[in-house]
Amino acid sequence: MIKRTLPPSASVATKGQDGRLVAPAATRNADALCDLLVKWAPTEGQALEIASGTGQHVSAFAQGLPALKWQPTEVEPERRASINSYTSDLPNVAEAVALDATAPGWHTKFSDQNLIVLINLVHLISWPETQVLIAEAAQALAPKGRFILYGPFKRSGRLTSDGDQRFHDALVQQDPEIGYKDDGDIASWMATQGLNVLEVVEMPANNLTFVAEKRDS
Repeated sequence: MIKRTLPPSASVATKGQDGRLVAPAATRNADALCDLLVKWAPTEGQALEIASGTGQHVSAFAQGLPALKWQPTEVEPERRASINSYTSDLPNVAEAVALDATAPGWHTKFSDQNLIVLINLVHLISWPETQVLIAEAAQALAPKGRFILYGPFKRSGRLTSDGDQRFHDALVQQDPEIGYKDDGDIASWMATQGLNVLEVVEMPANNLTFVAEKRDS
C-alpha cells in the first residue's frame, strides 16, 4: 500500500490506555455495524477483517458474533498492537497480522473465508488499488462467503451532501488518486469478480454498506 498524505480529518486516532488507540468514527459506528453484521454475516466460520485500524471494530464484532473466528489485519505495527490490546481476552480473535490488501496475491494466505469485512478504506486509496483489493477478497472467500464493504461513496457519480463534498475535496487536494468511489463502479467491479451484491444498505452519516456474496462456482 502506498503511504499517502491524508488530510487530518481522514484518519484520526488518539492514544488511550494499554496501547489502545481510539478513533471517534469507530466509536460512533460500531453499534450500527454490529447490527448489520448480525443480519447479514454467516453465524460461524472464518472471518477476516481487512485494515482493522485501532481494533475497536473487531473487538465489538467478535463479541456480537462469538461463533465466528476472527482474523484482524493491519499494515501499521502500532495499530496491530492496539488491536491485540483490545482483543487479548477474546478467545475467538487471533493475533493481528500484517496485510497490505492492495497488493496482488494475498488471497493465497487467507483462503476459504466465510466473511470478509472492510470498513472506511477505499476512499483513502486509488481506484486501481480498490480493484486489486476487491479482486483478492473475492478469491479469498469460500463459495457463498460474504463480503461486507462499508464507507462513504458517490451515488451515481454525485456527492450527495455538503460534508461529503468537503471531505472528498480535501482528500483529492492531498492526493488526486484518492477520494470517494462511485457506488455503481463498486457494484460493477464486484460483479466482474464473481460477487453478487445482495444489498446496498444506507448507513448513518450518509455512508453505505455493500453486502456481497461469492457465487457458488
